[in-house]
Amino acid sequence: MIGEFTENETYKETNMHLMETNPKNQSSVTHFLLLGFSEIHEFQVLLFVVFVVYYLATFGGNILIMIAVATDDHLHNPMHFFLMNLAIQDLGQVSVIFPKSMANSIQDSRQISYAGCVAQVLFYVFFLTSDFFLLTVMAYDRYVAICNPLQYEMLMNKQACLQMIAVVWIGSFLYGILHTGGTFAAPFCSNIINQFFCELPQLLKLTCSDLYLIEVGLLLLSAVVEVGCFIFILVTYVHIFIAVLKIPSVQGRQRAFSTCLPHLLVFSIFVFTVTSVYIKPSYNSPSQLDLAMTILYSMLPPLVNPIIYSLRNKEIKKAISKILGLRYSPVDSI
Repeated sequence: MIGEFTENETYKETNMHLMETNPKNQSSVTHFLLLGFSEIHEFQVLLFVVFVVYYLATFGGNILIMIAVATDDHLHNPMHFFLMNLAIQDLGQVSVIFPKSMANSIQDSRQISYAGCVAQVLFYVFFLTSDFFLLTVMAYDRYVAICNPLQYEMLMNKQACLQMIAVVWIGSFLYGILHTGGTFAAPFCSNIINQFFCELPQLLKLTCSDLYLIEVGLLLLSAVVEVGCFIFILVTYVHIFIAVLKIPSVQGRQRAFSTCLPHLLVFSIFVFTVTSVYIKPSYNSPSQLDLAMTILYSMLPPLVNPIIYSLRNKEIKKAISKILGLRYSPVDSI
C-alpha cells in the first residue's frame, strides 16, 4: 500500500522553491482547500443529494446490524460480536469524511480547517486500519470454528474475544496517532489538496522539508505489518477450504462455506478497492481517475458489508426482520 506515497522530485523541488520565495508559507497554513467535484452549483447540489442517500443507506444498514447483534440472544457469539464491531468501524469510516463533503457540496465550499484535517487523518486511518485488523481476527475465528471445532469455545471464549477486539481498537488508534504525527510534523508549503478529503498521499506531496521521511518510514513499517496480515488471511483460508472439502456431507460443506463466504467477500472487496488506489502510479495534478478510485474504496465497503452479511446469514436476516416488524420466511438453509 505504499505505491501512492512515492514522491515526485520535480514536484518536491517546486514546493521547496515556493518555500524559499515565501518563508511564511510553512507556518501560515490555517486551512486546506479540498478538490471540488464540479464548478457547477447545480451539480454540487446533486452530489449533496447522492451523498445524503448513500450516507443514510450506509448508516441504516450498519445500525441495523449493530442493533440486531446487541438485542438478539441467538447472535451473542464471537462471529456476530466481531461483525458488530465491523459495523461500528464502517460507520465511523464514512462519518469521518462524508458529512464534511456533504456540507461543502451544499455550501459550494472547498475549505477544511487545519484542525479538521488533522482529525480527519487521525480517525480515517484509525477506522481503516481497525477494519483491516478486524478482518484478520475474523479469519482466525472462522479458522478455529472449522478447523478446530472441539476447542472453539475454549479458544474463542468471551475474555479472549474482548482481548482481541481491545488490541484491534487500541492498536489501530495508536497507528492513527503515529501516522498523523508523522504527516503533520513537516511544514506545508501549499494548502491545496488534490482529493475530496485529507488523504495521506496528497498531504505528503505538500510538505516542504525532509521531515516527511518520518511518515514514509512509518508507511514502510505499516506495509510489512499489512502484508503479514494479508498472508495470514490467505493461509488461513487455504486451511479452511482444505478442511471443508474433507467434510463428508454436502450439507455440511455448504453450511461451512456459508459461514466463511461473507467474510471472504468483504475482505476481497476491501483489499481490491484499497490496493487499486495505493498501487497505481502517483500523479501531481488532479486526476478524475484518482477521484473515482478514492470514492470507490471509501464508499463501497461500508455500504456493501452489511448487505453481504444480511443476505448470507439467516440469523441476521431473522433478527433484522424482527426489528423492522417484517415477517421472516427462510427460503434456504444458509
